[in-house]
Order: sequence, then structure tokens, then C-alpha cells
Amino acid sequence: MDKTANSVATANDAAAQATRDIADVAAVEIITSACVHLLSAAAVKVGLADDPETQIDLDEARKLITALAGLVTAAAPEISDMHARSLRDGLRSVQLAFREASPIADVPGKGPGEKYTGSVI
Repeated sequence: MDKTANSVATANDAAAQATRDIADVAAVEIITSACVHLLSAAAVKVGLADDPETQIDLDEARKLITALAGLVTAAAPEISDMHARSLRDGLRSVQLAFREASPIADVPGKGPGEKYTGSVI
């Protein structure tokens, strides 16, 4: 088998393994994992990481926070109050951090994700 065929076979094996692995994961774990990734990225983009001078990007943070708010709001009835509560707390924290980092204040209720969560002020 040549290198290209071997690489394709390896990639196919990895994809098959990932498919088998994802089949074993509960939906609540996948949803909360996606939320944690969005939350972590949003926190970095609003300046809550180790190097805010180079990592802050409020335009990107707005998108991430809005996506997180939509997912948390839609998924809350499915993932139990225990999971949803901590995700809502994290969401609120990045929403407030966004307001604090933004040089131009959004109108209450118009900040990132607030169409799903209501005003955070």
C-alpha cells in the first residue's frame, strides 16, 4: 500500500472510531460540551483570559455569546436544571464582562444573547 492509500485508510479508521465513540455519549454531555466550548471562547474574546490585550475581540465575542445564549435557552428543558443553571451563570458572566469591556454600551436588552435571555443589567 502506498503512503496516500495508507493515509486515507488511517483517516477512515479514525472517522469510524469517532462515530462509534460519539454513539456512546449521552446527548446532555454533547450539549453541555458544546456550551462549555462556546463559553470558554467567549470568555477569552471578552478579555477574561491571561492576555486580554492581544485576545480581546468584541465582535467575535458577541457572536459566541449569542450562539451560547440560543443553545442554552433551547436546550435547558432537555438537559435538566442542574446543568442549565451553571451554564446560565457562565453565560451571564460573559454577558456582563462584554458590557464592561465594550467602549459603547448596548441598549439594555440589545446586548449579545439578550434576545434569548433578557437584559442582564
